[in-house]
Amino acid sequence: MPGNAIRWRPRFAAGVIATGIAVAGLTPAASAVPRHPGPASASPVVATSGGVLRGAATASGDEFLGIPYAAPPVGPLRWRAPQPAARWHGVRAATSFAPHCPQPATPFGQPSTSEDCLYLNVFTPSRPHHGGRLPVMVWIHGGALVTGESDDYNPAGLVRDGAVVVTINYRLGALGFLAHPALAGRPGGPSGNYGLMDQQAALRWVQRDISRFGGDPRNVTIFGESAGGLSVLSQLASPGGHGLFARAIVESGAYNLTQTSLAGAETAGEAFAAKAGCASQAAACLRGLPVQTILADEGTGYTPDVDGQVLTQSLGTAFASGQFNRVPVINGSNHDEWRLFVAESELEGAPVTAANYQGMISSTLGVPPAVAAVIAAQYPLSSFPSPAEALGAVGTDAIFACPALKVDQSLSSFVPVFGYEFNDENAPELLLPPVSFPYGAAHASELQYLFTLPASPFGGPLSAQQQDLAAAMQGYWTHFARRGAPSGLLRPSPAWPRFEAASQQLLSLDTPAPQPEASFAAEHHCAFWALAG
Repeated sequence: MPGNAIRWRPRFAAGVIATGIAVAGLTPAASAVPRHPGPASASPVVATSGGVLRGAATASGDEFLGIPYAAPPVGPLRWRAPQPAARWHGVRAATSFAPHCPQPATPFGQPSTSEDCLYLNVFTPSRPHHGGRLPVMVWIHGGALVTGESDDYNPAGLVRDGAVVVTINYRLGALGFLAHPALAGRPGGPSGNYGLMDQQAALRWVQRDISRFGGDPRNVTIFGESAGGLSVLSQLASPGGHGLFARAIVESGAYNLTQTSLAGAETAGEAFAAKAGCASQAAACLRGLPVQTILADEGTGYTPDVDGQVLTQSLGTAFASGQFNRVPVINGSNHDEWRLFVAESELEGAPVTAANYQGMISSTLGVPPAVAAVIAAQYPLSSFPSPAEALGAVGTDAIFACPALKVDQSLSSFVPVFGYEFNDENAPELLLPPVSFPYGAAHASELQYLFTLPASPFGGPLSAQQQDLAAAMQGYWTHFARRGAPSGLLRPSPAWPRFEAASQQLLSLDTPAPQPEASFAAEHHCAFWALAG
């Protein structure tokens, strides 16, 4: 094939994975994980900089829910940087989740119209003040930056391993990532990325207050999946993230390494304003829009933009040049990421067939038919059990696997990097019902190995071997948070090799036990995609 036949840049950022990545909001059931507070006399009380909190004692530790970390971004504070939360008097009950940020009703997320949503939750081992300060892990949920909430992730296993875990809400969709010249404050000034600013405000709260819960503010690990993983990468690249964390874990977050320019993002913002009824393009009109109107008109594709302040350059550029917050990193992807989105398409009545395979490649990656034909030749249907699994491999490799490897290669020139691939082909599928092909290790399937998730009508419980894998993964994550390297003596798990450009060795997270692997690049055709990109 001629080399220039596959010179293209896939348009993953805004629309290609907008619907699919949203499933990582992870709310297949209407109810959150049940909580079992202990007797009132055992309720933990903590004095924070904002006031006194009374939490709840549970079987796995103490929890404090619905803590405000910033003022409600309503009225004149809509589309502004987060402002300090008001102090309160007396003892504030912290035993139930606060509202999560506005999002439409979807099969994968709880609807909300409450802009008063900038809250976080703290989970601690019981009596954490005995001994030294504990490592802190701050979870940033996924959901395509348009859906998701902190409520769905019960970190009981991580807490049992000795970590203080914080889960956060942040502004989503247009309310979190709309860029518009009228909102910039000055011509050419920064706009957009309010959700990333919220994340930084939550991390500043952690710096101020987490020691009161037994956590060490000097040892904070940020971690997230899907759009949460992209958020972690964004915080690595953001000047505003400097000093707010000491380590980072990225799960399936490398799908958008080239960000939209401020000008491009503002052009999209002006189109949104016109659609929503603000022909004047005035900030006052935008800030006066009903939440329901914003949700109806916002679309599904949002990513960070290079606004000149929160992000000064694209992620891939920052990582390649070493211009990022240099901390140790775990970074990885799942073996069959894109099968989840192929399944979603099938469930919506658009299955992949031999006849439409090339057309589906074209629409998935945003490439012309001639390029899709070249890609189809690299991934011939004869090599796969079904056309759906063939397209799943194409999407996995182009959108997740090879970009994750690129991140490993770039970051490892400057900081310790530990790469992984989640490979449990029998992982229960919690988000969608069965389809005509196996899900394998699909997008978001590793989350149930790290958290207790809401009950699902689809997937069953983990098997005994899968529970062992979950325990190993939790041990790796918490040991990394504690020491900056995932291998340790908490459990007899295999050693996790540090990523090196020469060997490109990762850890395969699979049953019956994790093992090092060196065939990732070849299996995912990354040399082909490097040429294609």
